[in-house]
Amino acid sequence: MATKSNGSLPPFKIPEIEFTKLFINGEFVDAVSGKTFETIDPRNGEVVAKVAEGDKEDVDLAVKAAREAFDHGPWPRMSGHARGRLMIKYAELVEEHAEILAALDTLDAGKLFSMGKTMDIPSGASNLRYYAGAADKIHGETLKMSRELHGYTLREPIGVVGHIIPWNFPTAMYFMKVGPSLAAGCTMVVKPAEQTPLSALYYAHLSKLAGIPDGVINVVTGFGPTAGAAIASHMDIDKVSFTGSTEVGRLIMQAAAMSNLKQVSLELGGKSPVIIFDDADVDVAANLALLGIVYNKGEICVSGSRVFVQEGIHDAVVLKLAEKAKNWVVGDPFDDNSQQGPQVDKKQFEKILSYIEQGKREGANLLCGGSRHGDKGYFIQPTIFTEVQDDMVIAKEEIFGPVMSLMKFKTIEEAIERANSTKYGLAAGIVTKNIDIANTVSRSLRAGVVWINCYFAFDVDCPYGGYKMSGFGRDLGMEALYKYTNVKSVVTPLYNSPWL
Repeated sequence: MATKSNGSLPPFKIPEIEFTKLFINGEFVDAVSGKTFETIDPRNGEVVAKVAEGDKEDVDLAVKAAREAFDHGPWPRMSGHARGRLMIKYAELVEEHAEILAALDTLDAGKLFSMGKTMDIPSGASNLRYYAGAADKIHGETLKMSRELHGYTLREPIGVVGHIIPWNFPTAMYFMKVGPSLAAGCTMVVKPAEQTPLSALYYAHLSKLAGIPDGVINVVTGFGPTAGAAIASHMDIDKVSFTGSTEVGRLIMQAAAMSNLKQVSLELGGKSPVIIFDDADVDVAANLALLGIVYNKGEICVSGSRVFVQEGIHDAVVLKLAEKAKNWVVGDPFDDNSQQGPQVDKKQFEKILSYIEQGKREGANLLCGGSRHGDKGYFIQPTIFTEVQDDMVIAKEEIFGPVMSLMKFKTIEEAIERANSTKYGLAAGIVTKNIDIANTVSRSLRAGVVWINCYFAFDVDCPYGGYKMSGFGRDLGMEALYKYTNVKSVVTPLYNSPWL
């Protein structure tokens, strides 16, 4: 068992991998085919574990368990209060196992262990508690009808849900989807990304310990074109919630339409602008801009990959960004001094490096970075390009890595137009001390979330999702809960109605 240094504390023991099989109907089972696949440690390219490779037959079994649990089991029929109590127990277990869970996400995804312990895992537990508190507050409405009728609506769980989860935030995305659908009374089949299956399997184990009934949560590990496609096209799944690329989102919509017209919610790609105005504090602006691209090594769909700086402070911001980027610490994510770990896998590592080479060929100026860090693993230096043109590939396509395109602008109108000149519309940032500029620009940007003088300011109370080709439907907040419900209208005639 490996260890890592933790300052003055005793060495942390990297945990043995306990759960590598599919979780179906409350039990860990092998894939029907008996196949497995390797999950790789991005720090060094070595195999962490072999995990069961689920396919269509395994999805069928998982859906059958979820269907039985929904149609005949206790979960949808429990009071919201009873569901909430079990969800709170689930949250307590998540917190109790925070170090193990953070280590699994570090081993799988290269995420910073310190942030996993202090942010990702606690936030997942907080998400569960939020929706546990909402589970007994799912209400319909009484309708004042225009005729001699009495009407009311019921909000009912939508049924069996397929959750397809990305690899960049394995824990956060698991609970952003599982939390509200549990509260609504749904049952589910969860497919974690093939790069990051380990924490989802551990969360399945904890759900069993919490007392959540068998069949409510099922986890099928495997690949998108097989297990993921089987979920999207399954006739007994009532809804699919997907976070990932726009290209795969299209395929999921097509599969849903060609099967049973199941409901779909999609949180897809982004090319988010950060707009820095002349009145901004240079140091604050540089901090926010750098955070916007290097946080989670740029593997976040809302990363501020296009930074627009007004001409009056452009040069000062460039100098400050270069200084801060060069002092950014890239290293082993188990080391508490590291600020950035490795990219998730070799494929993503090579894709990012190819975009960097594309930027050089297109004539952008490489301010800093631009290369791999170290001689093993999938580490990349924070990379900033200046003199970027809007039509360059690095300014148009989602890179999903620590690569910033920095551009100069003159007027508010120009900034708005250029910021909106993208097929995406997930997030945006504004840095200004002028409330009139902040209000004007925030209302003009075509994005699902706008952060003013902050970035990555997520909160469980605040709905999150995209415009345009960044998808539709919202995670977080009560809107996320409602997307896992159907509205049923019930109408009866009044005493003097012609129906009587």
